[in-house]
Amino acid sequence: MHILAAGQTAMAAATTGAPAWHVWATLVILVLVLIALTRNLLPPDVAFMGGLVVVLLLRIITPEEAFRGMSNPGLITVGALFIVASGLRETGALHLAVTRLLGLETTNRSALARLMFPVAGMSAFVNNTPIVAMLMPEILSWCRKRQIAPSRMLIPLSYATILGGTCTLIGTSTNIVVSGMMVNAAQPMHALGMFELSWIGVPATLIGIGFIILIGTRLLPERKELIDQLGETQREYIVEMVVQANCPLIGSTVQQAGLRNLPGLFLIEIDRSGEILTPVKPTDVLEQDDRLVFTGLVRTILDLQRIPGLTPAEESRYQIAPDQRRTRRLCEAVVSNSFPELGKTVRNSDFRTRYDAVVVAVHRNGTRLRRKIGDIILKPGDTLLLQVGEHFERTFRGNTDFFLVSEVQDSGAVRHERAAMALGILGIVVVLLATKDLTGIPTAVAALAGSGLMVALRCVSIGVARRSVDWQVLVVIFAALGFGTAIDRSGLAETVATNLVDWARALGGLIGVLVAVYLLTSVLTEVISNIGAAAIVFPIAVAVAQTLHVDPRPFAVAIAVAASASFSTPIGYQTNLMVYGPGGYRFSDFLRVGVPMNLLVMLLATLLIPHFWPFVAQ
Repeated sequence: MHILAAGQTAMAAATTGAPAWHVWATLVILVLVLIALTRNLLPPDVAFMGGLVVVLLLRIITPEEAFRGMSNPGLITVGALFIVASGLRETGALHLAVTRLLGLETTNRSALARLMFPVAGMSAFVNNTPIVAMLMPEILSWCRKRQIAPSRMLIPLSYATILGGTCTLIGTSTNIVVSGMMVNAAQPMHALGMFELSWIGVPATLIGIGFIILIGTRLLPERKELIDQLGETQREYIVEMVVQANCPLIGSTVQQAGLRNLPGLFLIEIDRSGEILTPVKPTDVLEQDDRLVFTGLVRTILDLQRIPGLTPAEESRYQIAPDQRRTRRLCEAVVSNSFPELGKTVRNSDFRTRYDAVVVAVHRNGTRLRRKIGDIILKPGDTLLLQVGEHFERTFRGNTDFFLVSEVQDSGAVRHERAAMALGILGIVVVLLATKDLTGIPTAVAALAGSGLMVALRCVSIGVARRSVDWQVLVVIFAALGFGTAIDRSGLAETVATNLVDWARALGGLIGVLVAVYLLTSVLTEVISNIGAAAIVFPIAVAVAQTLHVDPRPFAVAIAVAASASFSTPIGYQTNLMVYGPGGYRFSDFLRVGVPMNLLVMLLATLLIPHFWPFVAQ
């Protein structure tokens, strides 16, 4: 057996024109990279970049071959789509969508149905990682309000984005990268069409979501204790909000608006032109210019500020230009003994002039304050929640007026007025991608046009656009593509392909080979990363197709689906990892729900792929 393997290795090296030792060297480097990834010894970008540097030093590939990935259309497209997604996040488009989707649902199955189908639809056109990043805080907030354990909702959220991502070319970066590898292969293939993967993705999405709703709800854990960790023991603030003319809550009752019995938030009173409504009844109808007085936690106050047309009462006293509002953040600051405004009420203090700040809320030693914000007399030790300019924290961190200054994360103003524009830009990108065969506009150009429009039309600032690009993901793509080239050029791909074909043929002919390629990609995805797995298996699959003298496209499609459909571990796919901590999950939770999902999608894919992508080229 060893003699046979050695002979196949020598034949593979001879076929590629590389020295025989290149195969063994590349194999050793690959194993070391896999060990570093599976044991979390190194971040994925460092591990793949390290492997790429070593194969370069050993001259297994040339610098030109290694750096070719920088011009890969997939890499450019993924980077541009991060900016498109940030435009949707900054305008609050998806926040409004979640609020309307979930509404007042209180049963888990109906909430899952209302969540998963639309999220999968969004994920088909927006990269799934930003979607989870944008929706997870909203889901956590919704869970707090409905007293539902986040563990019942977050795995389905991740799975819905994964399933939706398999439906289109731009649904996930993996599909884009695989399409780029197809174009750049030694024997180039046509790039994946915008909806080519829909033949597999749409049925898989329907079956997967159906499985979660009907069966998965019995397998998902119930971790009620996580709700107690979401902040109920943190300091409570008194906050006063004004209902502006454009607020969508006007005409709704307190109950319908979702402002009744919220964990961490209590509506004390409504001031309506001097008439005080207290205690507030669930049937009280909200009107324009109502002043709503709450006590609540910082996180719930952030939730209130994200509602269009609901603004802090003190802010309504000033004219703040929209461009200035976008740069403002929330900061917590503790009043010191030398604070110059001691003994004054918030309304009579000179916060705006002295600090370029507006008092949004006040906390005092665990005491629930009953006064309105403007009537509170400031004392030493009061903790103020301030809406401040972008340089406030740096300017006043060491100032003796305050004991402590700290910025509240994710507290930037939302550009609600540009939400429709951001959705329109997304629509333009989708249309350009769907019609690229007619227009001749490449995928990368369409994505760049969308990101440029997001910035030009001020849906997202230049600074936020720069920060929104996940450079680690781009480095992983670039390094993994270069390392995949080394696997091909060294002869390792052909060696593995030959052994894989011999083993799989004995199990079931071409279908057995397809299943083997799918399984290899799926297993690697669960233990390293989806893009890394695709880059490693792709050259092997192409070599398999060449050995069998069949069309490599079915195997490329299998890799795209298998690398995306990662459900069984939290480390295999970034969205799974993102919900792992906030959901309070254990590793076994993903195995219990994810393994059946993996098997369902694999069975469906291996049945449909030969039908829509025949092995023999037509």
